[in-house]
Amino acid sequence: MKNRNKKFIYLISPSKNLDKIFYNDLTLVLKSKKIKFFQLRLKKQSFSKKVIIARKVLKICKENKVKFIINDSPYLALKVNADGCHLGQKDMSIKKAKKILKKKIIGVTCHNSIKLAKKALLDGADYIALGAFYKSKTKKTLYKAHIKTLVNIKKSTNLPVVAIGGINAKNYKNLLLNKADFLAISGYIWNNKKLKPQQAIKNLT
Repeated sequence: MKNRNKKFIYLISPSKNLDKIFYNDLTLVLKSKKIKFFQLRLKKQSFSKKVIIARKVLKICKENKVKFIINDSPYLALKVNADGCHLGQKDMSIKKAKKILKKKIIGVTCHNSIKLAKKALLDGADYIALGAFYKSKTKKTLYKAHIKTLVNIKKSTNLPVVAIGGINAKNYKNLLLNKADFLAISGYIWNNKKLKPQQAIKNLT
């Protein structure tokens, strides 16, 4: 199944090991022209270290016309002039983030909840993330979303939906067929024991 030349991947960074090899791999992966967004997801680094990393990544994203999203921190997104920020349910409110980032992209995790998706729409989110659709090794699965959830939410909101959780070359087509706008992928690209990142991305056609 071809995806009609659409950039359908929302690529999420590994949370560690962002070394020279990573930056080289990121450049090669983004050249695939399948990636619409790249989210930098850092947890343990200091703010100043995150700024240094984010600026390196932003340069690579701009060169490849990929939207650069910062996870969790609107202040970091503002500092480096990223394209936007992704918020979890325990992070800053969408309304407060909007005041900081103005017209930049704000996405929010809605787990498997139509109620949270509708609230995100009312609060002014630019997209919502649903999941986990499949078992993931990247992040502990606290919420399980089903294809039925995706279909129902697509009926109840016109926001773009990013599907997340354990997505790989074997299961990604089913989510696209059921109207997911973008697929958030991390482990299949960065932690693949059989394929290098640029090889893994080729399997998502």
